Parts: sequence; C-alpha cells; structure tokens
Amino acid sequence: MAQILITRPHGKGTDLAQQLSQKGYQATLFPVLKIDYFTPNNTQLTPLLNADKVIFISQDAVNALLALKPDINTKAQFYAVGEQTAEAIWQAFGVRAAVPKQHDSEGLLALKSLQQIDGQNIVLVKGKDGRATIAKTLKQRGAFLNNLVVYQRSPTEGNSADWLDHWQSIDVKGIVITSNAAVDAIFRQLSVQQLEWLRHCQFYVASARISEHLAAQQIDSANIHIAAGASDSAMFTCISEGTLMSEDTKPIADTKAAQSSTTKVNTKVTDSPSATKKDFAMKQETPPTNKQKVSKTGSLALLISLIVAAGVGYQFYQKLNTQQQANQVINQLSADNQLLGKELQAVKVAQQTLQQALFNSEQKVTAALAASKTQTQQQLESALQRAEQQAYSLNPQEVTSLQRMAEFKLWAEKDYQGATAVLSRLDALLAEHPGTGAIRQAIHQDLQALSTVEPVAVEAIYLTLHGVLGQVDKLVFNAVALPQEVEQEDQHALSENISDWQQNLANSWQQFKDNFIKIRQREDIAIEPLLTEQERHLIQQRLSLYLSQAQDALLTKQASVYFTALSQAEVLVKDYFKHDDALTKSTLKTLQELSKEQLNFSPAITLKSTEQVKEWAQ
Repeated sequence: MAQILITRPHGKGTDLAQQLSQKGYQATLFPVLKIDYFTPNNTQLTPLLNADKVIFISQDAVNALLALKPDINTKAQFYAVGEQTAEAIWQAFGVRAAVPKQHDSEGLLALKSLQQIDGQNIVLVKGKDGRATIAKTLKQRGAFLNNLVVYQRSPTEGNSADWLDHWQSIDVKGIVITSNAAVDAIFRQLSVQQLEWLRHCQFYVASARISEHLAAQQIDSANIHIAAGASDSAMFTCISEGTLMSEDTKPIADTKAAQSSTTKVNTKVTDSPSATKKDFAMKQETPPTNKQKVSKTGSLALLISLIVAAGVGYQFYQKLNTQQQANQVINQLSADNQLLGKELQAVKVAQQTLQQALFNSEQKVTAALAASKTQTQQQLESALQRAEQQAYSLNPQEVTSLQRMAEFKLWAEKDYQGATAVLSRLDALLAEHPGTGAIRQAIHQDLQALSTVEPVAVEAIYLTLHGVLGQVDKLVFNAVALPQEVEQEDQHALSENISDWQQNLANSWQQFKDNFIKIRQREDIAIEPLLTEQERHLIQQRLSLYLSQAQDALLTKQASVYFTALSQAEVLVKDYFKHDDALTKSTLKTLQELSKEQLNFSPAITLKSTEQVKEWAQ
C-alpha cells in the first residue's frame, strides 16, 4: 500500500496512523509545526470571569488555556470549531460546547445563537496570526469581543528541502495537511525538482480553505482531496476514498490498452485468411500443364464464352440480391412504423397520466400549503402565549436581590468590578424574558458608567510609601551633633577645711556664675541646629510615623488623612535633613508625587437601573 505522511504537530495524528496501519497503509508521523504556549497577564484573563460566550478555535487553544488554570465562567455558552475541540473542552472544563455542522469559521458564524449578540461579552481563544473572519464578524454584530491569544504555530527546526529529500527516499505518495501554516512550512526554500515531485503527490486536507491555499502553490486540484474536517476519522475516510479513486484510474487505462491490443491482433488474424484464399485462388486459376495441343482460336472462343457467362450470372446475382435487400428494408420499415405507432400511443397515454398527476399534485400542494399556514399560525400563537407566560414567571424578588447586591458592592464595598459582574448577571437573566427592554437599557448605561471609573492604585502607592519608609534611617541630618560630655575634675570644688573659707567663697561664686549663663562664640555665618542622638532618633521615628499613617489612611480610604500625613512628612524632611543630598532629593520628589495622586475613593455614580427595577417590581 501507499506511504502516507502525517504532518500534524507533535502529539497529534497517532490514532490516524494506527488506523492507516490496520488498513494496510504505511503511515509516517512527521510534524512540520510546533506549538508554543503564551502566558497572558491577569488583565487579559479577566474577561473570562464575566464572559457570556467563549469560543475556542482549536484543540491547541483549549490545552494552552487549561495550562494557565484561569478562573472562567463555566455558566457561559462554549463554542468549538470541530468535534475534537469540543471533546477537549469537555475534558478540560466539563462543559458541552456547541459545534457547527461545517467545521470552519463560516460554519461557526452561521450558528443561530451567534446571530443576535448585541452587547454580549465574547472571549475568542485563538492562536497568533490566525484568520480575522470570526472577530470581524462578531464585532459587526455588536458584541464586546476580547481576543485571547494563547499559542503560536511555527515551523519545526530544519530545512524543508531536507524534509523532501527524506520523503522521496521513503517513497511518500500522500501527505496529510490540516492548516495553512503547514502548507507554508513545506513550500519554502524548495528547488524546482522538489516542487515538481510535490505536484505529483496526493494531498489530504481538512478544509476547502487549505485546498485553495495549496492550489496557489500550483498543485493540481485532481491531487487534492478535502476531508469532512480535521478529525482522525474524517481524514482516514478521505484517504481511503482518495486512494481507491487513484487506483481505479489505472485498471481503466490498462483495459483500454488491452482492447486496443486485441483489436490489432484480430486485424492481423483476419488478414491472414484473406491472403491464404488469394493464394488458393491463384493456384486454382493456374491450369495444370497439358501436353495435348489446343488450337488458339478454340481457346480464345472458350475464354470469351466463359467471360460472357460470368457477366450474365453476376448481373443476375446482383439483381436478385438487390431485390432481397429491398424487401428486407421494406419489412423492417413496416415493423419500425408499427413499433413507433405503439410508442406514440404509449406517450399519449403517459402524457394524459402526467397531466392528471400534475393536477392532483397542484391540489395536494395547495392543500399542504394551507395546512402548513394554519399550523404555523397556531405554533406562532402558542409561542407568543408561552413567551407571555414566561414573562410573568420571572421572579421579581430575584431581580430585586441582584440589584441590591450591585448597590451594596458599589456603595459599601467600593467594589466596582463586583458591581459590574452582578449587573451583567442581572442583564443575562432579563435577556431570557421579554418586556424587560427598559431595565436592560438602564443596566447597560450603568455598566458603561462603571467601566469609566479608574480604580485607585492602592497597592502601588502603598509599596512606594513602604520603600520611602525603609530609607528613613539612611537620610543625612542637616545639624551638628553635640559631643558627649566628658567628666572632668571640678576645679572649683569646695573644701571641707574651715580654714579655706575664703577659697570656698570664691569657688561658690564661680560655680554660681557658670550655672547661671554660658556664652559661646561661632565664627560661621550659617548656624546649624544642635541635636543630640536622642533628638535625631525622635525625628526619624516621627517621620516614620507620618509615613505609616499615610499607608493606613490609604488602606482605610481616608484621603484627607493621607494627604495631611504626607504634608507633615515633607516638612520634616525639609527642616532636618540636607537638601543637597541625593537621597533627600529622591525622598522629597517621591513625597511630592504621592501628594498629587487622585484618591477618588467615592466617585459620583448613580445606578439608573435602580429606579427601573423598582418601577418594574411595583
């Protein structure tokens, strides 16, 4: 059997290879593409929490997202381009995905549930540099689309020219391709001889789009076989049917050649008896040698007689033969006329029958259309009644609870993302019931207002304050340190001897004068404060206290306390630390920038949906 090459990425195509081997084919796995997974940030993964619909382009998209272990709304509607992708979604997230009958972008977009998607949040999980058809169409239909790129396909290491040398050496007859990227990986940097060899191979592709891409590489359409999808079973069926068709072509050609050869042989065999008869006639016409002498005149007369007799006989034979042929033709024409008359009569009968059947069919079609119209009208009335009943079945308490929860998230917890999620859930609930258009419009206005709120970067500001707090002990003071007092011997100590009363009197006066006032002179123009080590420590502790107070105010969302603490900290740095020091300059600059932060913890937002829900509930 033929050698089939499977070019799918590593880890795929194993089941297809086993099926081909069981069928008698020689299957070889040769990945021409590799899959590189990306790591999106939390901002890019956040839309999965509030998604109404999640669309996966391929199995690689499912596996790449599963590796990230994201928080995903499993109550959303999941979509897959093919059956294998849907199975991968079930294995990964335990959710059944909708699959189109036509396993491509056009088939997915044709699904009824993706027609009316105005205002819905849709996440498209895809690879890099893929088709933009799905994203473009969903945006045109009014959806809020989030493209989540989680992987990239790129050619495997090695030169495609070396690949083809290897393929020719193992006598590859068919090549399985499931993406345009694989076509581009194969048809790069090839020689003319290698391209010519490829054009004689059979290609088994997963879609008509890949077939068109192959045709652009000057591959004959007769050598391209399109499967019903990229699954192993679809590719196996395509290979089996394509191989049978290619093998059936050769016996037909061999049969024609055999028939032609048989015709030539028969011609030769027919010619040989003719030559034999001719030779025999020549032998019969040649008279045997007679020793008896015959007169020339008699011989001539006999010859003339024979010729005349032969001519008369030939003419008689011809007339007789012509008459017989004419009679046969007349008889045949008579028989044909009789047969034609019968066929004409049968045609007339069939025409009458057909006209009657057509008349009956028109009556049946008219009756069927009338019945169908009546049935459709009844179904429409029944659907309207169910819709009205469904509208009345909506629980007002559930709607009111969700609205109050959104208000609590907004005003009590200041959780704007949580309020957005609750309002989105309320909108999804109301979308299932008619007669709630006014509430949904108000909800979408609230969602738009919440989306404009810029959250305060509490974490970043807190960490910046923590960094400044760690540099407090390294700041250089703009003051002179007092030296420690050295215990010296008191020269004016009083004596206990009574005879030294005069000296004791002088010493007492000197001690009184020293304790009363001291005068020191400085020649420097700039006077720096004199601080002890204890005073320096207290100033540093006070500065640290202000910075910690600003951190606490930030966490408790007290903007006035935050700005007051920063202002007092800035005054301390300016008064007690050197202004020309690099660390002091950096600290002052950071404090000034932090003082300019917009701490709008309570933006003025009014939920318009609240009044609408109250009116509806009443």
